[in-house]
Amino acid sequence: MQIHLTNRQQHILWATVRHYIATAEPVGSKALVDEYNLSVSPATIRNAMGVLEKVGLLYQPHISAGRVPSDSGYRIYVDQLITPDEAVARQVEQVLQDKLNRDDWSFEALLQGAAQILATLSGYITLITLPQSRTNQVRHLQLVQVDPGRVMLIVVTDSYETQSVLMELPQTESSAPDSEVIDRELQILSNFLNSQIRGRSLSELATLDWIQLDRQFQQYADFLRDLFTEVKRRTKPPAVTQILIRGVSEVLRQPEFSELQQVKMLMHLLEAEQDQLWPLIFETNESENSGKRVTVRIGSENPLEPIRTCTLISANYFHGSVPVGSVGVLGPTRMLYENAIAVVEAAADYLSEALS
Repeated sequence: MQIHLTNRQQHILWATVRHYIATAEPVGSKALVDEYNLSVSPATIRNAMGVLEKVGLLYQPHISAGRVPSDSGYRIYVDQLITPDEAVARQVEQVLQDKLNRDDWSFEALLQGAAQILATLSGYITLITLPQSRTNQVRHLQLVQVDPGRVMLIVVTDSYETQSVLMELPQTESSAPDSEVIDRELQILSNFLNSQIRGRSLSELATLDWIQLDRQFQQYADFLRDLFTEVKRRTKPPAVTQILIRGVSEVLRQPEFSELQQVKMLMHLLEAEQDQLWPLIFETNESENSGKRVTVRIGSENPLEPIRTCTLISANYFHGSVPVGSVGVLGPTRMLYENAIAVVEAAADYLSEALS
């Protein structure tokens, strides 16, 4: 649902989120009047906060309490009301350059040092995936008709692993074409695709510009995009998916982690279930976050139960144009987003430069 806010409502939402981030206490109209130059009366602020609550951007944890941002409120705040803090980004870049000597260290040692620095600077749990030496490049692919109207895509990678996906052919307005005609078209299309994408990594396939396909193959463009997206989704990460983790002790002091059971679940995820966490951090399909460099998953947007009260911010680092790893921070949804996003983005840029 699209939510349209007036400038005043946006300003009050921004102030409410900022105040809650700073205090961890439900926010009332008096606090906003005292600390922010809103140039309106407390009654006007209360009315605006009531509207924001009705549309699901704020809520009251108790009847007599002030209001707290919801996950949707944080989403509006991140997407519309802030930009990454450039001063923080410059500070992170400078500290990394000053503290780390990438000429003398191994890259893994550099990652370990960077993880500790980012945890200290951000105050959140830092997660950095080790670079993947195996990028699953396409060696050969073949489109095969298995039933009328159904096609299997078979992809062989440079390590001779095979991925396959079965999908329905796109419907055409004309009568159903002859099976032999489809076989010939699929062979031609297979040859064309092999010439275009052999040597590319699987992670690149879902984001190729299919508009460049020859016009004779345009009817298959959406179909092929869906096929390759599904292949990438099914591709298992390499057996070694180690994530460097720093800053746990600091973030667990936040009031959001006061329940022992919640802490146990989070620690188990970080220590014993990195294979579940890894694909959330090393996300290579940019279509899910509208082409933005940094992915921000807030609260209930996270599919894993132990972090559904947390925010996970991540960005890939690259070797050339290929994403090989990711850097992220994990903390409570009550996070200073403009700083955290800047930290992650600056660190990803630094690691990409260091790796190349």
